[in-house]
Amino acid sequence: MTFLITWQIHQGKLHPILAHFSQLSDEQDTAMMGDELKMIGRWHDLVSGTGVAICESDSAAAISAYALKWNNDMDISVQVVVDDTAARKLGESLLL
Repeated sequence: MTFLITWQIHQGKLHPILAHFSQLSDEQDTAMMGDELKMIGRWHDLVSGTGVAICESDSAAAISAYALKWNNDMDISVQVVVDDTAARKLGESLLL
């Protein structure tokens, strides 16, 4: 499954969270995600303290575990998303 993760860092937490994130090595970042989560991409709007990530996993629990590592300092939303091919196939089933 593909997941869209969005976040909004809590007021007053941007600088400490950015400082913490900037000190994570690639290995530490990957370890926080665990073996069941693959990060496709992550983008940050540092001015507003928001961002988005696209991840793949067969485990909703793995996505939840990763989000729980950050949600003390930010509001996080996780949504299942599909690509164009899957959306078209689902749309075809709606045709009468």
